Amino acid sequence: MHEIDETLVELFPAIADDLPGIVAIQNHAAATSHARFATRPHRMQERRDWFAQFAKTGPYRMLVARRGNQVLGYACSQRYRDQDAFRETVEVSIGLGEDSRGHGLGTALYRALFGLLAEEPVHVALAGIALPNDASVALHRKFGFAEIGIFHEYAVKNGQYLSSLWMQRLHSTRLPGPDQS
Repeated sequence: MHEIDETLVELFPAIADDLPGIVAIQNHAAATSHARFATRPHRMQERRDWFAQFAKTGPYRMLVARRGNQVLGYACSQRYRDQDAFRETVEVSIGLGEDSRGHGLGTALYRALFGLLAEEPVHVALAGIALPNDASVALHRKFGFAEIGIFHEYAVKNGQYLSSLWMQRLHSTRLPGPDQS
């Protein structure tokens, strides 16, 4: 594995100008894998509405990794469900450009995101991972996520039934150190 060159890659709170890069990553993943369940490309307008939930403070955040003006990846925490009972629960997600995978960028993004969430009223983070996806499962385990269960064949994409592993991380879980990329 090659490490990311942190002098060339910077992590920032996502801004509206990052949205085309984020959508490109999401659309590429949806078109070339089962990691995203979208069955058609996202349009910018529908993603603007989705993007509006993220803020620079609070439990619903989005960070991007940029090299210059290029978005290499993102990590976010968003509302799990609308009911007030879930106000301390977030669902996390990560997306990396095809050329940005396997270099420690996902680890850097999650370390930064969970560092921010440590100061927020978040008790548990949830992640749903379309199977198979060994890299994503390993990344989540590194950050203290525990396997909760599998939703078997609960989605259909390209004529295939898809399953997801659901994992959770309690707020008190320690972050991996910088030497654990």
